[in-house]
Amino acid sequence: MAHSQAPIAQQIWDMKYRLKQADGTPIDITIEDTWRRIASALASCEKDSTKWEQEFYAALEDFQFLPAGRIIAGSGTGRQVTLFNCFVMGTISDSMSGIFAALREAALTMQQGGGIGYDFSTIRPKGASVSGVAADASGPLSFMDVWDSMCRTIMSAGARRGAMMATMRCDHPDIEDFITAKSNATRLRMFNISVLVTNQFMEAVKKDQAWNLQFEGKIFRTIAARELWHKIMRATYDYAEPGVIFIDRINTMNNLHYAETIAATNPCGEQPLPPYGACLLGSINLARLVNQPFEKNARINPQRLKKLVTTAIRMMDNVIDISRFPLPAQEREAKAKRRVGLGVTGLADALVMCGLRYGSDRAVVQTEQWLKQIAQSAYRASIALAKEKSPFPLFSAEEFLESETMQNIGSDVRKAVKKHGIRNALLTSIAPTGTISLLAGNVSSGIEPVFAYFYTRKVLQKDGSRTEEQVVDYAVQLWREKFGTSELPDYFVDAQTLGPEDHVKMQAAAQHWIDSSISKTINCPADISFDAFRDVYMRAWETGCKGCTTYRPNDVTGSVLSVEKKEQEDTRSTVAEITRESLTSRSDVIYMSEPIKRPEALEGNTYKLRWPDSEHAIYITINDIIQNDKRRPFEVFINSKNMESFAWTVALTRMISAVFRRGGDVSFVVEELKAVFDPRGGAWVNGKYIPSVLAAIGGVIEQHMLAIGFLTQEGLGLKSDSTAVVVQFDSGRGQPCPSCSQFEMRMSEGCMTCAACGYSKCS
Repeated sequence: MAHSQAPIAQQIWDMKYRLKQADGTPIDITIEDTWRRIASALASCEKDSTKWEQEFYAALEDFQFLPAGRIIAGSGTGRQVTLFNCFVMGTISDSMSGIFAALREAALTMQQGGGIGYDFSTIRPKGASVSGVAADASGPLSFMDVWDSMCRTIMSAGARRGAMMATMRCDHPDIEDFITAKSNATRLRMFNISVLVTNQFMEAVKKDQAWNLQFEGKIFRTIAARELWHKIMRATYDYAEPGVIFIDRINTMNNLHYAETIAATNPCGEQPLPPYGACLLGSINLARLVNQPFEKNARINPQRLKKLVTTAIRMMDNVIDISRFPLPAQEREAKAKRRVGLGVTGLADALVMCGLRYGSDRAVVQTEQWLKQIAQSAYRASIALAKEKSPFPLFSAEEFLESETMQNIGSDVRKAVKKHGIRNALLTSIAPTGTISLLAGNVSSGIEPVFAYFYTRKVLQKDGSRTEEQVVDYAVQLWREKFGTSELPDYFVDAQTLGPEDHVKMQAAAQHWIDSSISKTINCPADISFDAFRDVYMRAWETGCKGCTTYRPNDVTGSVLSVEKKEQEDTRSTVAEITRESLTSRSDVIYMSEPIKRPEALEGNTYKLRWPDSEHAIYITINDIIQNDKRRPFEVFINSKNMESFAWTVALTRMISAVFRRGGDVSFVVEELKAVFDPRGGAWVNGKYIPSVLAAIGGVIEQHMLAIGFLTQEGLGLKSDSTAVVVQFDSGRGQPCPSCSQFEMRMSEGCMTCAACGYSKCS
């Protein structure tokens, strides 16, 4: 009998994970077919594949074990894809050839669907001398801009959306610019950024000591440690980045401390990885394991949990052998250490099903107990695999057992490791699970609290109309079915009612039994004071977390879904009926009925652009129109004697001019052009790297917009003209999802995630 799925789960399965032929004809007819496909693929490397296919199917059934999305989508399809979610790339060498070799590797990895992490601390600071060329270095942030353009280009070419993490050491001379880089609402949007914080720095902060900013032993400046810490906290408060990674703690506690040094993480931070390290993820769905929910004896059966964890570890270990890898170095790294990241999802739902309030002392104790059971079961399962299949190749019993993590895991486990070895160097991690949690019936995501227990979702129908459906949290749905009422007990708390200390307590409780790290966001209300916020990262440090990320709705990154705000009426006005007055009460996209009429004569400027690879200059003419006593761009003409460029310059001229003549905030044209990355390579123009000739044209248009006052600052859209017809988004609803356009974006586990369609920057 086919498994019954909620409409949103059915849609996500169909769009993201269901195997189909090239013409769209489904191969997976039911979700059971998907489970069978995964089980068969993961058992294909076993001697007794029939037996293990049955075991693996049983673990997948009813969404008890949730492999990461790439495993669900790619296993058993025969496609040239990686089943690993994310990678930390190789160390960037401080040379032009090394930097662009690293950029090429990043592009190849993202093309296959892998998110990437990089440490940019290895690039010399801005202004440092570059020997042999009589020039000063442009610094790591200028190259981060190149990475950002590459990522956007890979996405625009139809590849799976990209996600990147950039890290920088707290003693790098450019760290202050790194901290404030994303105050610009359009810069480095493809990156999450985190500061690598050392133990020495934290001690300097506590003791109010001076702090040296240095590169390769040379001190560039000395500042107060507390001043730098305050800048981190102020930036995080104002625009939700950077996060912090306690890098010394990560390296000290790493089981592989003897074989690697970590300086970066995957995009969401749950996997600190060495150069070319890969993260392989899966989650135990705690919400599906609670017996007698909402009753006095509600609990998770330890034997059932142990069996599920044991099977899950075997499944994930097999993924290492059947997956493809974008780069040979990534495959070598994965197979030498065989690290996996088994985590949980549905924790908040499981807690309320046991009558426990998220963030309470009892919930903290229960969380630790569940995570301890999972950790010890995972290690025992990996030891058993080592007896059967051999330990991971770089295993060294004496050195492995010296890590702090192994000191906590239990004496019986340590003895077994010493005697038999272990199959996987690291075993546990808590990753973002937004999309697969929706697939599993809208269970709470990862170890996050529930964001909203129910909300209304608009669904686009084939005839263009929209219908509404209520999306209900898994635990709430069980409560309704069991008690026939929507009234919830007071232990049903959501993200809006929790203080930062509740989040930190839960993350610290989980971290104690996680040998990698945790992807979690401490959501804070917009009106929280800076004084109440400023100690969040310090509390995370003091309670043993390996990193921390916060999110407070702000003007730069926008708001998230406001669950209290009533959905606005879906008015079906015709285009001709839209008036300027109506714009103040609508948050939909506005389409003007007619282009702005062209006067007989227009004023403008012509710019000459020299591109290094071309013998002929490009001439760009931009004419302006006066509206409301202000100049705005109206049309563009692009000309060149290079006949190879004729077709695309004419097309570009017509398209940009058509957009300009519609009015409104057309600054996005600049950002789209500037984001175009030429795979053959860009060029250095006036000391700045430009990723393509189209990006150079975008830069010319942007400078013209600045000159006429249409833009107030480089990299920003139109902000000040209140009379212009612009596309606006209601601040209470935040920005729409880039995939489904619904106003259901929320920050969870370090990623903006859409609750309506499952879109996530990081999955």
